[in-house]
Amino acid sequence: MRWPEALVPLALVAAGLIHLPPLAGLLSSARLEALYGIPVREPALELLLRHRALLFGLLAALLFAGAFRRELQIPAIIAALASMGGFLLLAAQSPELAAPLRRIALADLAATLLLLAALALRAWAPQGDTA
Repeated sequence: MRWPEALVPLALVAAGLIHLPPLAGLLSSARLEALYGIPVREPALELLLRHRALLFGLLAALLFAGAFRRELQIPAIIAALASMGGFLLLAAQSPELAAPLRRIALADLAATLLLLAALALRAWAPQGDTA
């Protein structure tokens, strides 16, 4: 494997690591409050945020799997780009974001750029390469 193709699995692992911290939100509303910088007093809001944490855990698992299974790379990248791109579009429409949400937006922007580069590398890599 040449070094440019090796960047694809590394990008997937990096994006997977970015999606792991929200898993802590499964534990309690206090963890959710610490993660997002907002009070979580409503049970319905807590349920939605805990479900969000679970989905991020699944996305992280797909990204990690894609790092080791070439056939999962494109689906993992597309799923992550859809998730992060959607968040970035929604965050851009929000006039005020709490500091933790601004940090999430910056991390998502960095991971989006990284995954776009990985997608380009993957798209132009010869089919026989094992990235």
